Amino acid sequence: MAESNATSDVVSYGYEGEVALVCVDNPPVNATGIAVRQGLVDAFKAINDEGKAKAIALYCAGRTFIAGADIREFGQPRKDPSLPEVCNALEASAIPTVSVIHGTALGGGYEVALATHARVALKGAKFGLPEVLLGIIPGAGGTQRLPRLSGIPFTLDIAVSGRHAKVEEGVDKGAIDRVVEAGDPRDIAIAMGQEVIAGTLPTRRTGDIDVTPDEAAINSTLAMVEKKNPHLINLAECVKAIAASTKPLMEGLAEERERIMRCIESPQRSGLIHAFFGERAVSNIPEAKGETRALDKIGVIGGGTMGSGITTSCLMAGIPVRLIEVQQEGLDRGVATITKNLDGAVSRGKMSQDKRDAALAMLEPSLAMEDLSDVDLVIEAVFEKMEIKKDIFGKLDTICKPGAILASNTSYLDINAIANMTNRPQDVLGLHFFSPAHVMRLLEIVQGEKTAPDALATGFALAKKLKKVGVLAQVCDGFIGNRILGHYGKVISYLVLDGASPADVDRALEGFGMAMGPHKVGDLAGLDIGYMTRQRRKEEGLPANERYGGDIADLICEREGYGRKTGKGYYLYETGAPVPNPAVEEIINEVRADKGITPKTFSDQDIVDRYMTAFISEAARVVEDGTAKRPVDVDMVFLFGYGFPRHRGGPLHYADSIGAKELVARIEAYAKEDPNYWQVPDLLRKMAEDGTTFADMNK
Repeated sequence: MAESNATSDVVSYGYEGEVALVCVDNPPVNATGIAVRQGLVDAFKAINDEGKAKAIALYCAGRTFIAGADIREFGQPRKDPSLPEVCNALEASAIPTVSVIHGTALGGGYEVALATHARVALKGAKFGLPEVLLGIIPGAGGTQRLPRLSGIPFTLDIAVSGRHAKVEEGVDKGAIDRVVEAGDPRDIAIAMGQEVIAGTLPTRRTGDIDVTPDEAAINSTLAMVEKKNPHLINLAECVKAIAASTKPLMEGLAEERERIMRCIESPQRSGLIHAFFGERAVSNIPEAKGETRALDKIGVIGGGTMGSGITTSCLMAGIPVRLIEVQQEGLDRGVATITKNLDGAVSRGKMSQDKRDAALAMLEPSLAMEDLSDVDLVIEAVFEKMEIKKDIFGKLDTICKPGAILASNTSYLDINAIANMTNRPQDVLGLHFFSPAHVMRLLEIVQGEKTAPDALATGFALAKKLKKVGVLAQVCDGFIGNRILGHYGKVISYLVLDGASPADVDRALEGFGMAMGPHKVGDLAGLDIGYMTRQRRKEEGLPANERYGGDIADLICEREGYGRKTGKGYYLYETGAPVPNPAVEEIINEVRADKGITPKTFSDQDIVDRYMTAFISEAARVVEDGTAKRPVDVDMVFLFGYGFPRHRGGPLHYADSIGAKELVARIEAYAKEDPNYWQVPDLLRKMAEDGTTFADMNK
């Protein structure tokens, strides 16, 4: 019979013979909101009280099993019953229970399944405990029940990484009892309930199982996370909670609760939650919605590092690409790079060999730009020179079919000036990928003055197809990311001019949480792009009274090289790992002597404070003048394109932790040294006066 006993708006139960069926129907992902939690507790109590069933089978309607917490409750006061109470109630059921998993069982959803007495899954489903990605740990028994089923090493793997595992792997590890090839979740629930009654599907309370201690696994994982991610306290707390699984269940659950509360109260949780919501917020704008154009075939002009990476990304997403180069040598090099990228994806487990072969078969190399006549979108990825780009777009205007989108991968240049080389400026926009383009997730989508709404929406559609984070930007020199980088890059130069070494700056900012210091990043990306930009700006004329800080970087490019690609830059790479280049120290001393600078001493905190204050200042201006739509857009640009530490949420989220008043006071103090560079943004001053935050502007 159909479930007819509703215990809440989203949970119901009924009977098929001696099998009680409990259904969660809370679209879109059956999240564990209060209605689900209360409904489950009431349903299991009612079934146990009625005493008609010999087995209870829990399943979900829609496209997935319970896929985690209800994000609408994040940051809200707790409502009982809590999820730990729900899981304890399910496990305590006197009638044996089985959960039927389809789609995904993540976080609290998988913890619910762990609390039932058996777990059956549809083939292809996934499970996991990804709470660490939000700055917390599993808090409804995941760190205590999974070790009882699968052992401590597997639990450490799943819970500390936050990865999603296939249920087939779960069977091998004991985390899932059985995988069913196909079927409707309700029908499977009936069948599995009948097997529980027949004794052919064994059941047991997870909490009754003893855990085999494994101090070696605990200690090695704890040492690894403390060394690799010292800023993420939740990883260590997760390991310590799993270590407590050798205790009786209630004691272990109490320790898990204590450790999750430490995480909830830490600043990193706020940053990681902001990053989680921000990734979704950037595309939740009118410009990203509405009508889009076709994306059945893409053309890429340029087989260099960026063009090859963009092509790789498109091929991995299943989009055919026509790659254009001007010489056979360059084309061959581009195809070789793309092939290497795809082979790397296979070796890392990102795609199968068959998919790699299919992707490569969708690549059409060509030396004729005329072959772009039938593509839906062209992405130009050539040298960062305006004259070259203008010439290419003039040709594309006559070659490409009506309605084809013409995009430039420029890092800095004026999209409007490029669009004006065509008779179709409405079809032109910027698609600024970040290197390596097949790995980095950020895509700045740059709106020109005349870019048509459907062309802009297609840019966001492409980002989604490529599994990238698309962020809207307006035209200016450097858009959002590189414009801000251009500003705080000056303070990095000033710090080195005035007394810090490149290694000092890198060490301080890596201590702050950056994956790599800015000089190491420069060497990795190639110092030549920055060099060309500085030379262009010098030719155009630097602003009056600006202190030029690029002398050291210019001489390094001219005398030493462009970083890793040439074997040396700020660092030497003869042994693989970066070693400070002694020639750089000589260049620094030479420039300081020429400028009459007596070096000062900067502490790591001094470096971080100046760097972040400069960073926030220009980021505030970018929001103020509308280059970025909201503060969250700036934050996501730097989280996904520049390696800003995710646990800090982004530069403007971090700015709120400092406060506008303190930031204004810092800028005014620094301005005594250089009033031209250190100027208080109007927006920041207003925020200091009225007590508002950047978070207020995201609402």
